[in-house]
Amino acid sequence: MATIHVQAEAFDAAAEAATLTKGRTDIGAVVTFTGICRDEAGSLAALELEHYPGMAEAEIARVVEEAEKRWPLAGVTAIHRHGRIAPGEDIVLVVTASAHRQAAFEAAEFLMDYLKTRAPFWKKEHRIDDSEGDWVEARDVDDHAAARWTERKAAE
Repeated sequence: MATIHVQAEAFDAAAEAATLTKGRTDIGAVVTFTGICRDEAGSLAALELEHYPGMAEAEIARVVEEAEKRWPLAGVTAIHRHGRIAPGEDIVLVVTASAHRQAAFEAAEFLMDYLKTRAPFWKKEHRIDDSEGDWVEARDVDDHAAARWTERKAAE
């Protein structure tokens, strides 16, 4: 069971986890990850996230399906916000549920590594001083983290 949303509205991580597990006795582990907008040492007023409606959801669904093939998951929720997001506001939520913790942890890491590096979202910074912000690109450390899943799959 997978739930995928790309939305402007805020989400409630606890409510999403509760919805995923309600009435389920086969789940022994739930991992939640919430990504939050940083203020970049006080210089960021907001982060603006753009996406292509339909394409973003389809790509996230494709990667969720890959996670479901790689790990024995009982459920997945992936929510990614778009629009203008202020520091301290939630940007992304991944919830994975499985009978065992290792699968839930690994699947959540896999999904976040994908969302951080390859999901079709474009992020523009809006600075406190009203100067033109940059378009944010994936960092090398994020690309390196995501590469381990390709390397691991090749080794299997």
